[in-house]
Amino acid sequence: MEKRNRYTAEFKAKIVLELLQEEATLSQVASKYQLNPQMLSQWKSDFVKNAFVVFERNKNEAGKLRKEMAEKESRYQQIIGQQSYEIEWLKKKSGLK
Repeated sequence: MEKRNRYTAEFKAKIVLELLQEEATLSQVASKYQLNPQMLSQWKSDFVKNAFVVFERNKNEAGKLRKEMAEKESRYQQIIGQQSYEIEWLKKKSGLK
């Protein structure tokens, strides 16, 4: 039994962009990379159908990431403050300070 090949998104995008440039036929690109032409056709149709996601996601994800990072920073600052307080308290109680 043959093992199925897994291709990265970057590799698929590279192949599809090469197809969209139309400098070579689908069959030529398929033979160049030793891939099935039907698979390349599927990758191309998936790429074209979902192309709008690139523009939509950038705005939404950037805002979400900024908010998430701000929340994490706030939480970390709170933890650091609490730990600093506890360290000072422990130093006083142990007589090290």
